[in-house]
Amino acid sequence: MKLSNRQQLTPRLQQNTRPVWRRLPSARYWILGALVVSSFALSSGCKKSGAGTSSATSAPQEHFVIGMSQCNLGEPWRVQQNADIKAAAAKYPELKVIFKDAQNDTLRQIYEIEEFVRQKVNLIIVSPKETQPLTAPVARAMAAGIPVIVLDRRILGTNYTCFIGGDNKQIGYAAGKWIVQALHGKGDVVELMGLMTTTPGQQRHLGFREALAGTDIHVIFHADMQWLQSVARMEMESALDRFPHIDLVFAANDDGAHGAYLAAQAEGRAKDMLFVGIDGLPQEGVVWVKQGILSATFQYPTGGAQAIDEALKILHGEKVPKDIVLGSRMFDKANVGQDGQAIQY
Repeated sequence: MKLSNRQQLTPRLQQNTRPVWRRLPSARYWILGALVVSSFALSSGCKKSGAGTSSATSAPQEHFVIGMSQCNLGEPWRVQQNADIKAAAAKYPELKVIFKDAQNDTLRQIYEIEEFVRQKVNLIIVSPKETQPLTAPVARAMAAGIPVIVLDRRILGTNYTCFIGGDNKQIGYAAGKWIVQALHGKGDVVELMGLMTTTPGQQRHLGFREALAGTDIHVIFHADMQWLQSVARMEMESALDRFPHIDLVFAANDDGAHGAYLAAQAEGRAKDMLFVGIDGLPQEGVVWVKQGILSATFQYPTGGAQAIDEALKILHGEKVPKDIVLGSRMFDKANVGQDGQAIQY
């Protein structure tokens, strides 16, 4: 029996009502595969990156900005301190150090610290020009939530994160003891003090005078040479004019001792006395001992590398000591070729 056109078309229509993706096996598998891959990619993107992940999915490395306020760069020791900080920080790509030079101006240094606070740096390192005036700016930085490392010269109180420096009183005392032995307990001495509004100047002076107590060594002339060679030379010229006999000159830093030597040399009297200083930089004090210009120098470490070590710990949330005291070494003619001798505190 002949089927009608409608009867012939119905099975074909029923067959064609199946979804296209079911009628095309290859398309069905392609769509399912794409869904699986997309799902895997989305789930992978939600996971935290770790070892072995590509740089595209790894978290960005954290960076820190450190502000370094140096009281002046007129002293070679401070130039070396900045160089030590820079060299230590260069080992860590995540660190950026901004250096500022206060040019021996206390008001300028106060402004520099306040500028660091406004810039919202992550940490401040400060080597103060003077003790009392820098106390309040450091406190304001701390109040703003910025940790502060005080380097070399202390401020008043303990409102700072960490202090790093040598024991200036003990170094001054060790220098005094060396002088007592060198002069056999008697003689006339000139003392050229460091800036006496700073703790190093005060402490080195106190240690030195304690070591002389009970001896027949007399300080016949003393002056504040402010850590500067030019001032030390000028003050030494005054001492030479007043006193025809001087056994030894003790200066609170090597630059001052060298300035005194130059003044005495100009008067033809350098060979009549000994010169002792503090700092012990390899390229200065130690060399001057080797050359016979200084009779002895006592190392005062810059603490630059230690400052960066402690800064990293602070920035990563680790606890650090409140005070870190650095060791010292003594260099004289007898031991300068053997890297000096450690000072026992």
